[in-house]
Amino acid sequence: RHRCCHRPTKFYDDGVHLSQKTEYLENYPGYGNVCPPESCKPKPESQEDRGRMDGTTTFKSDYLPYEILTRPFRPQAEYRPKSGKIDLGTIYQRDYSPHKVAPVTLARPRERKHTSDAKVDTIPTYRDDYRLWKGERTESCKVERVYKPPSERFGNPSTFQDDYLPQQPNPPQSCKPCDTKLPEGPFDANTIHRTAYVAHEMEPMFVRPREEYKPSDQPFQDLTTHQRDFKGMPGEQAKSCKPESRKVGSDDPFKGITEFQDRYQPYLVAAPEFHKPTEYVPPTDKMDLKSSNRVDYISHKIAPRAPIKPAPGRKSSAPFQGKTTTKEHYQPWSTCRQGLTKKAEEIQKPTGKISGLTTFRSHYIPHQPNPPQSFKPVHAVATGVPFKGETLYRTEYTPKKPEVCPGLNPDAMGYVYVNTDSQGHKFYHQVSPERSESNCNPITEEVPAVS
Repeated sequence: RHRCCHRPTKFYDDGVHLSQKTEYLENYPGYGNVCPPESCKPKPESQEDRGRMDGTTTFKSDYLPYEILTRPFRPQAEYRPKSGKIDLGTIYQRDYSPHKVAPVTLARPRERKHTSDAKVDTIPTYRDDYRLWKGERTESCKVERVYKPPSERFGNPSTFQDDYLPQQPNPPQSCKPCDTKLPEGPFDANTIHRTAYVAHEMEPMFVRPREEYKPSDQPFQDLTTHQRDFKGMPGEQAKSCKPESRKVGSDDPFKGITEFQDRYQPYLVAAPEFHKPTEYVPPTDKMDLKSSNRVDYISHKIAPRAPIKPAPGRKSSAPFQGKTTTKEHYQPWSTCRQGLTKKAEEIQKPTGKISGLTTFRSHYIPHQPNPPQSFKPVHAVATGVPFKGETLYRTEYTPKKPEVCPGLNPDAMGYVYVNTDSQGHKFYHQVSPERSESNCNPITEEVPAVS
């Protein structure tokens, strides 16, 4: 039952030092001169510079180029239709036996309309029971204060004016390329496509002849599998869950005037005039389809315009002129340093001391506060009677004897020191006065204690 203040995180090792060998190395016997395998893990050493890296790889050195042959073109075979007729019969048509199907009886009941000849009372309960109340307008609690602008001029500087530091602008670096020299000699316009391209003759494209439509001799079957196989099974009519309609009210006829009859005023409405369309009379003269363009246009024989595209294979032996108007007339200009874009301060900084009086301090009117009424109850018990401070814990508590740690005085309490572990805990054996039947040696029990 001893509780030590130390909280060990290891198992008790009884002061024995742990070995770095594993159970496999201790129990495994060696066989002859066979050495254990060496570790393949590289040693953490810094590699020195071994010179410049060679750009040739194993793929470049071992690769052998092969001669690429063109894939032979397989001509498309001519389509030849097969002779004979196609058997359109299926297993379903061969094995299916038709049955006579009776017409389906509808299970839905007929619609019944419940109507009544009584008139509806159109006066709602809200209009019958509502009474108008005269509402009084509440007065505004807002205190009207006339705004008076300050007579003095505002002269406080902003944080931007105090903390701003002008900086010198750095002009960007010019990205204009340097003047390059033009290559000498004529321009070679030959490309790999022009030199290596081989023209091939195009074979005529195979066109499949169009077949003529031949209608079928068999009659068209417009019955579906549902219409052919469905059998309407007669069943009982479903019972309605609707409750029986009972007449609410009396049988006396309605005597009174409705709101529509009371407020409706008939108006005289004239019948709408019917607009009779005029009969269409077709023209008797023949339509002249000649336009001014057809009558006045004079056709001219004009030769087709020659193409502007140069003929293929035409080369010029003159040197290439790379001068442009921009290169001849452009001159670099000397850039001047740009001035500051900060505007001059229009408002001068004040020299005097700022007054700390605010509008709240100047217009505030102090009022005398009224303390709230205390709701604390009056002392009902006389102060002369002594207070009884007894509780159940004080009356029923039984003090227990505190346990003493055996590490404070082990000899006086009957303990013998054994050893100390790596965490600093000392272990003792208790020598009990009990004796066994076989011998008279004392029985010992190991107990930890505080170091």
